[in-house]
Amino acid sequence: MRVSIKWLKEYVAINLPLSDLAHRLAMAGLEVKTIEDIGGWENVVIGQITRVDPHPNADRLHLVKVGLGKEQQTVVCGAPNLRVGDKVAFAYVGAELIDPQSGETIRLKSAKIRGVASSGMICSEKELGISESYEGIMVLPDEAPVGTSLDDYLGDTVFDLEVTPNRADCLSIIGVAREIAALTRQGIRLPQVSYEEVASTIEQQVAVTIDAPDLGPRYCASLIQGVKIAPSPRWMQQRLLACGMRPINNVVDVTNYVMLEYGQPLHAFDSPKIKGSQIIVRRAGSGEAIVSLDGVERMLASNMLVIADKERAVAIAGVMGGANSEVSQETTSVLLEAANFNPVSIHYTARSLLLPSEASMRFERGISPELTIPALRRATELIIKLAGGKAAKGIIDVYPGRKERSPILTSTEGINQFLGTGFSQDQIIGALTLLGFEVEVADSASEVRVTIPYWRGDIQQAVDLAEEVARIIGYDEIPQTLLSKSLPRQNPEPIAALKEKVGRSLTGFGFQEVITYSLVGLEALKRLSPDSHALKPLPLRLANPMTTEQEYLRPNLRANLLVALAGNRKHEEGSIRLFELGKVYLPRQNDLPEEREVVCGILSGPRFERSWQAQDESFDFFDVKGVVEGLLTKLDVEASLEEAQDESLHPTKQVAIVLAGSRVGVLGEVHPQVLKAFDITDDAAYLFEIDLTSLLPLTLGQKMFQPIPRFPATIRDIALVVGAEVTHQQVLDIIKGFPLVGKVSLFDVYTGEQIGGSKKSLAYRIAFQSLTYTLTDEEVDKVQEQILSKLAKEFGATLRA
Repeated sequence: MRVSIKWLKEYVAINLPLSDLAHRLAMAGLEVKTIEDIGGWENVVIGQITRVDPHPNADRLHLVKVGLGKEQQTVVCGAPNLRVGDKVAFAYVGAELIDPQSGETIRLKSAKIRGVASSGMICSEKELGISESYEGIMVLPDEAPVGTSLDDYLGDTVFDLEVTPNRADCLSIIGVAREIAALTRQGIRLPQVSYEEVASTIEQQVAVTIDAPDLGPRYCASLIQGVKIAPSPRWMQQRLLACGMRPINNVVDVTNYVMLEYGQPLHAFDSPKIKGSQIIVRRAGSGEAIVSLDGVERMLASNMLVIADKERAVAIAGVMGGANSEVSQETTSVLLEAANFNPVSIHYTARSLLLPSEASMRFERGISPELTIPALRRATELIIKLAGGKAAKGIIDVYPGRKERSPILTSTEGINQFLGTGFSQDQIIGALTLLGFEVEVADSASEVRVTIPYWRGDIQQAVDLAEEVARIIGYDEIPQTLLSKSLPRQNPEPIAALKEKVGRSLTGFGFQEVITYSLVGLEALKRLSPDSHALKPLPLRLANPMTTEQEYLRPNLRANLLVALAGNRKHEEGSIRLFELGKVYLPRQNDLPEEREVVCGILSGPRFERSWQAQDESFDFFDVKGVVEGLLTKLDVEASLEEAQDESLHPTKQVAIVLAGSRVGVLGEVHPQVLKAFDITDDAAYLFEIDLTSLLPLTLGQKMFQPIPRFPATIRDIALVVGAEVTHQQVLDIIKGFPLVGKVSLFDVYTGEQIGGSKKSLAYRIAFQSLTYTLTDEEVDKVQEQILSKLAKEFGATLRA
């Protein structure tokens, strides 16, 4: 929000340096992003044309005598709009101006033009840098004081404010003036509005109906007839330009001026163009279109609000008017609109149509419906002053969405407890009164009943009042004190602690964490399945997706992780290890999706960095298996690996991760066709995915201390011949199920003709150990025989000769 300081001074006195004012506003929550000075015209003063004579040697040039107060100057000028008595901007020799042809800054020098000396210049707007107009000289208002520096008269300072979304009232000059008045402990001067009305009432000439009160709770209108369209006066154009708006004509400029002044958007219709003299506030029809003021035809949706007459839409409510009812040079009768619309509806409409505007910015932040009448009366008054015409008697006010706001009851103790202060009741009442709140002491001496002013829609509860008190008295007045009690014991979320530990562990294993969007495209999900392109069940789709690439809530982390791998592979030749921790969303019938925390990781590329000592090896299945085993060891849980059938993974190089009989994840090599679908063709990739929500309960158990064994272990190696279908995990589970068995490791696997084509040899090293004494060979032999007996019974295992 750009705010002209010169304009502000009409409503509130500014007696402190502007840098100090900017600091005070920032400390009160209204940050000043930049301070811009307009002007800087040295050696340029206000003059008055006293005489215009023809140039003796040129038909199109004139000799112009300019009165400058204590002196007069004669200059050569070729402007077509020279008129005796006009006030103009006169530049002395040495002034810096802008060359209209090149746009560069030049220093004015004395010159002889067609034999006549000219020391000075009467300036156009472009030469002064005010606008692009240079067809004629700039004519100043009659009240411009001759001899005064142009910088003092037209110069200004503009604050560019960063207005927070909840402070819609500060998107106006008066709103900012109220803040300054409260911060500097003074009153505010509001415009006094009055204008004459004719005898005929507006209700006799225009009717207003609201068919969608949920989207348009209030609609007000006035009617001005006999207006004459012309440029708006210089002072209004200056203020509009300073605030970043382009002047158009007197009627349109008034609507923009009052919007900046009060914060209430307005719109002017060419009244005879309203068919049937009836305004209907309704939802757009299916397939309805309108050509907006920018000349673009826009297709409307049925949940958008329009302003219509009896035949068609004439404006997109709260966003932009329609070309079929705009004010033109031929306009003589104006229907002036001031309305209030649903913020969510306006936000949706402006974003859907890619049509943000100053009006929509204010409506979508929730301006007060009570602003309509004051702003409408002010705009009506200004149009009558600047465009002539007469106002019909009365104002149409259709207000089906009226809501009464109840006062808020608060107390001195409550505010001080919330802020940690010791403010008195008088200080609190004084701060709130400065902001326009009405405060009365309630039945209890310490309680006050506060009535909220109509322009402050952001104040909803007692804590909001406490914030207002702190802002106005000053945050620097809040004492710095230590806590009276010790900090409460922190009880972190178990899942958050688990995610942090998993992330630290994987980072220690050389992985890099990525963070991707929770949204994914359907095509990316289909690429995870090499054989079938049908997703069952279908993931949850957004009602209004921005793009097809972000259309569904992700049911897994794989798709986005593979996209990240593909993107990194294009720029990285070495090994890539990525992981992501995040939620997945599993659809449920007639319910919100089930949200589960998941970790997913992927490895690809060479196992080691390029070196003369390192072997040229790539990651394989056992690397990803080692990562998962290392991670589970860090979490102090033990898992088994079983056969899996995950269609995204290689059919013979994948296993399921099973804990306490439940499957919690999967690991393996990514299916080559899946890699190809994601444009990954150089190296194989290995993926793991673990459901942390299912893993969490297994990590919360009480940890039992186990001392380091005092007695030596007995090591035995056995080589078993089993069927090719028997897995290592099956054998391992049986061996570990016997007492005195400590560590078991597989150190050799053999297949070949010596043991038969349908057999394989698995060689294990078993450590037998007791925590209380040294085992004898006889005790170890006995347990080993039991192990071999059970393996023979279960799998037909025999010792390899």
